Amino acid sequence: MKRFLTVFFFLTFFSLFSQTKVGGIVLDESGSPIAFANIFFKNSTDGTITNDNGRFYLESENTYSTLLVSFIGFETMELELPQKVNYGLEIVLKESTEQLKEVVIYTGKQSKKNNPAIDILKKIWAKKRENGVRKFKQYQYDKYEKIEFDLNTIDSALIKSKLFKGLEFMFDNLDTSRVTGKTYLPFFLNESFSRVYGDNQLEEEKEDVQGNKNSGFEGNQSITAFVEDLYSDYDIYDNYLKFFDKSFTSPLSKTGVDTYNYVLSDSAYIDNKWCYNIIYYPRRKNELTFKGDFWVNDTTYAIKNINMQVTRSANINWVKEIYIEQDFEVVNDSVFLLKRDYMLSDFSFSKKEKSRGVYGKRTTVYDNYAFDLKRPEEFYKAESDPYDPRVFSRDSVFWNNARLESLSDDESGIFKLLDTLKTVPKFRTYYDIVSILGSGYIEIDKWNIDIGDIYSTFGFNDAEGARIRGGARTYFGQNDTWRLEGYMAYGFSDKKFKHGLSGKFLLDRKTRLILSGGNRRDIEQLGLSLTSTSDVLGRSIASSSLVTVGANDRLTNINLSTLNLEMEPLKNFRIRLGSSFRTLSSALPTAFSLDYIDPESPTGTSSEVKQLDLNTTLIYTPGKRTIGYGVERSNINDDHSTLVLNYTKGIQGFLESDFDYERLQFSYQQPWQVGGFGRLTTSLELGKTFGEVPLSLLSVIPGNQTLFSLYNTFPNLDFYEFVTDTYATLHLEHNFNGRLFSRIPLLRKLNLREIVGLRGAWGQLSDENIALSAPTNIPLVAPEDQIYWEYSFGVGNIFKILRIDFNFRGNYLDNPNARPFGITGTFGFNF
Repeated sequence: MKRFLTVFFFLTFFSLFSQTKVGGIVLDESGSPIAFANIFFKNSTDGTITNDNGRFYLESENTYSTLLVSFIGFETMELELPQKVNYGLEIVLKESTEQLKEVVIYTGKQSKKNNPAIDILKKIWAKKRENGVRKFKQYQYDKYEKIEFDLNTIDSALIKSKLFKGLEFMFDNLDTSRVTGKTYLPFFLNESFSRVYGDNQLEEEKEDVQGNKNSGFEGNQSITAFVEDLYSDYDIYDNYLKFFDKSFTSPLSKTGVDTYNYVLSDSAYIDNKWCYNIIYYPRRKNELTFKGDFWVNDTTYAIKNINMQVTRSANINWVKEIYIEQDFEVVNDSVFLLKRDYMLSDFSFSKKEKSRGVYGKRTTVYDNYAFDLKRPEEFYKAESDPYDPRVFSRDSVFWNNARLESLSDDESGIFKLLDTLKTVPKFRTYYDIVSILGSGYIEIDKWNIDIGDIYSTFGFNDAEGARIRGGARTYFGQNDTWRLEGYMAYGFSDKKFKHGLSGKFLLDRKTRLILSGGNRRDIEQLGLSLTSTSDVLGRSIASSSLVTVGANDRLTNINLSTLNLEMEPLKNFRIRLGSSFRTLSSALPTAFSLDYIDPESPTGTSSEVKQLDLNTTLIYTPGKRTIGYGVERSNINDDHSTLVLNYTKGIQGFLESDFDYERLQFSYQQPWQVGGFGRLTTSLELGKTFGEVPLSLLSVIPGNQTLFSLYNTFPNLDFYEFVTDTYATLHLEHNFNGRLFSRIPLLRKLNLREIVGLRGAWGQLSDENIALSAPTNIPLVAPEDQIYWEYSFGVGNIFKILRIDFNFRGNYLDNPNARPFGITGTFGFNF
């Protein structure tokens, strides 16, 4: 789409004072685009390569008058630049008549044998652990990070559209991307400055945040958490690089020779070091790979600089471009240290060239390295407080000294622009709509209350029929030290009101001592989890699903009250002491009985259980990262393991509690990034109940009669089909992220993703517990004779939002109403 002419001339005029910019396309003599051609400013190392369609964009803060364009098999072209800004260039390369003497290069797939580029790559592998800060016992450095979001592909149609009527002043701060050549408007900027300390002998690292400055959506914790997760740290020497929860094969990976083509393209002095230039590009389409080039030193085999661009065909959603640059500083003859890291992501609903989107850019600059300054181990154990109010209130003098890279005029203007936008009602309306869709809550700033969540408003089940629910929570800010939340619900068939109320209070921020409690009186689908529900605000999908498989009538009336005290004495290690009192009875007694033998009852049986439990829970989540310091924090990453040990003591007699028992449970969940083969999620759970308890207090193997794919449940089991007092379950689910489908020509372009699952459960149920619950009208069976198991095959990324799983039952096919096959699905926006 053509850019707005006025904006184009404005950018051209403005750039005359500071930058050289070029953009266009490189073709061969037949008019076909040349992909991966080298584009450089003459007498510089500022360069890029053409994309799959032969297009390029390049800019530099310096002034250059000549452009060099080259590609193996073609004559190098020197193109004079008549002005500092040259767009729309059409460059035609002629085939070379000279044969290269040193290196024989083939078009298309490159040979793995007798390829000098691969010989150099092998030496990089051998030396990679000897480069950078790993060479020293201890290290420290300053780190300045700048994260920015921009609205891109701005043209006259967008500026004049009704969407931005009254907001035209926003476009006074337009700039042009040096990577894509597109016009963009900055609207979010976050700066941080840290000092990083590390000890390779102790294998410890500590980051001390000195300052943090935010413009834009500083009040929205979910956006901030998304940004933090999006731009996690990475090391180009690793075999696989994780971006957007996906594992990309690094061009420096030991498996790279099977994934990339490598070409030794050039050699030159860079900072007085002789370096080789190697171009790389994927061997196959639709895989999670990059294209680009890197310069590597001829003696240390350390990377001097590298650029990586994700190919358009890569199986990733909502991201049109990912571009990465890293520059390394030569400290002495043998030490190359990371100096600057730049990453640009172009988020868009479409990968078409003219589609609009949002740039996400991170620039990290490293400086003031120092080495071999030994510090005691206690220094690394003592964590600094990244939420110290002083960190967020640094003055301009601090930032002038802390910025290792100055802000551009456009970046500096973001702060003023956002301050102005917040006063414009139309912009506030847009922001509110996006916030509601993202969080599910409607903000009422006047009362510091949020209404919601809106996604729980409607439901249906056999006991209540159609049901509606409305709720609210207090919200003064993302770091509230206390929060109250509640809801009311009404069922149109049983004509009863239900409610839930919860309160959380942060008593001590350092140890994260939290007091919480609440009450819920509602209808619940128990048996979706092996642990007893303690969520006073929970609403089971199964108990309010619009469509279910089979009879969904095994529902329970629950009146639950809880009181808990939680603390985090060590990072990612929580201790929770709690108590709960619950009253349980069947919501549909004729279809699902919870009766049990009760000698003290006049009838000899009782249909209601009153139970007081005391709980002690230990939760360990190594590697988990969070943001915020209030009573509720947001998770940044999901690649950490979770270990839970829970002990429950049932108290008899007090508050008319019915049963005395003990329960011990352990669970371990771990996601694994299996190189370039996708992501494996494993979940193991063990448990045993000591003492006699009725059906409502036993451990039910989680079935799933909904049409939703729910992890940690068994989609071919009905609710309460297996009941245990001793159990072990294992869930395995692997998402190949399209690696297999990308090898099939007919499926390659669909960017589908294959998921396989395997699930198993074993359990026992004592004769005493069976006898205690004998009045129930459902069979009490445990998978003791053989392990119950299921397997599934799934296809994900259908239309980018849909996943469908085909689930197969492995055994126990003779059980009443056993379902040998089922289909479940789920919607979601995943990269």
